[in-house]
Amino acid sequence: MATMTQTSAHGAGMTSEEKFVIFASSLGTVFEWYDFYLYATLAPFFAALFFPPGNDTAALLSAFATYAAGFLVRPFGALIFGRIGDLVGRKYTFLVTIMVMGASTFLVGLLPTFSQIGWTAPVLLVSLRLCQGLALGGEYGGAATYVAEHSRPDERGYSTSFIQTTATLGFFLALVVIGVCRVYMEAKMFADWGWRIPFLVSLILLIFSVYIRLKLNETPIFQRMKEEGKGSKAPLTESFFRYPNNKYVLLALLGATAGQGVVWYTGQFYALFFLLITLKLDFISSYVLIAVSLIIGTPFFIFFGWLSDRIGRLKIILAGCAIAVITYYPLFMGLTHYVNPAVERFANNNPITLRADNSTCHLHIFVGPWSKFSNCDRAQDFVTKLGLSFQKENVPGAGDKVDLVLGGNRVDGWDQAKWQAAFNAANYPAKADLNNVNWVMAELILVIMVIYVTMVYGPIAAFLVEMFPTKIRYTSMSLPYHIGNGWFGGMLPLLATAIVAATGDIYAGLWYPMAVAAMTVIVGSLFLRDTRGVDITSGSGVAMQSRAAA
Repeated sequence: MATMTQTSAHGAGMTSEEKFVIFASSLGTVFEWYDFYLYATLAPFFAALFFPPGNDTAALLSAFATYAAGFLVRPFGALIFGRIGDLVGRKYTFLVTIMVMGASTFLVGLLPTFSQIGWTAPVLLVSLRLCQGLALGGEYGGAATYVAEHSRPDERGYSTSFIQTTATLGFFLALVVIGVCRVYMEAKMFADWGWRIPFLVSLILLIFSVYIRLKLNETPIFQRMKEEGKGSKAPLTESFFRYPNNKYVLLALLGATAGQGVVWYTGQFYALFFLLITLKLDFISSYVLIAVSLIIGTPFFIFFGWLSDRIGRLKIILAGCAIAVITYYPLFMGLTHYVNPAVERFANNNPITLRADNSTCHLHIFVGPWSKFSNCDRAQDFVTKLGLSFQKENVPGAGDKVDLVLGGNRVDGWDQAKWQAAFNAANYPAKADLNNVNWVMAELILVIMVIYVTMVYGPIAAFLVEMFPTKIRYTSMSLPYHIGNGWFGGMLPLLATAIVAATGDIYAGLWYPMAVAAMTVIVGSLFLRDTRGVDITSGSGVAMQSRAAA
């Protein structure tokens, strides 16, 4: 296949080779995100399959911790595969990553559950999640770098924005496949074996992706660099232990990707979990609402990528973070109001207080054989599962005794049956009434949050590619991207759920993404400059910003 030039006139229209590079790179990346997000979509469901019964909130936190494990390891995948990509080449590196991802996902579909093999089940699940995270750590940087190094200079934001759609499209594909399985299967059948189908399907996607990517050539910029003998012999050292590149790796993380990561995961995954777990909306309605918001929002990735070619990348990213900080609280309160107004009225009319000795109340991030649950733990779990906010009143010396104050009524001591009866007597709505859902307003709120996602994510690939020089580009851009998205973003469901459980406030989980996004706005505004217009064949954003600082 012929390689593309960097001198094509803007607006002349993409050649067939350009389109094939974007198609092949994006398609494989869609499938890889699909593999990775299958578990994320099913995390609340997996809590019952792979963790012991007894405390649903603790099991859910354990499921989210396993979900987070794949994100925590992504930066290490970035280091491993980024180095290989800068030494060997972009094409062959992301061929390896997609094979590791596809195989790991297929094996999840074969795993026995906790009821079958006990604690070995979550150990195996975590191990496969770690393999997925390592693979994804190498995939994104390779795909983004590959497309950017084939792109025309004045269309780099537009070209790489197609790669930016892949995470959302992979999430959408996961929702569709899981949704179809759950619609056409009885609940027991899906719980017994039907959940395995979306994972096993990944083998077909893997074969197709490898076939397509084998048709790609190496990028012209990388080939030229290798021919001229200008490649790096130690990309890790040059990326992270040499000034000023290491400085801008850190600034790219704190001033761009960290905020981008939390906005991405809040607007899509946390919104889904909020609908399902907190607002008690049924899974089909929740999937449909999120899926429609993704369909409506996806073209905006392309729009903001295109816009970044005209007005710059960084200002769009920081604007998305700033707007998110200002509006997340009212948006999620609006979701409650429009999706489950009955639970909103119940919470307003029936303030809840748990009276207990705070020293007996614990937060279980990951359930294991070591876990012991107090009555306070069980009481907090019970109320948290109802999707209701509560206050805690410390009663020193109360021992393991926990009292419930619901509205004007008091129930002495922890007894699940008595507590449930008290909530039933107060007319607690156990699930969202579909007849009372304001579908238009709920969808509008979700679309707004997805548009925030497109603002921060659409231009980020071009920004990171332009920031770092060719010989260490794959390595340098991958680490801040995967720490920002894997650690700051991927930890969001776990940390937000833990904050909610610890505080008793269903909206307190938003403190985390708002704080991170605010930090990104401050750091990015003060210490970073836009990279639009950088010649990536001979220069970089690091060199440009270092000259400006001098």
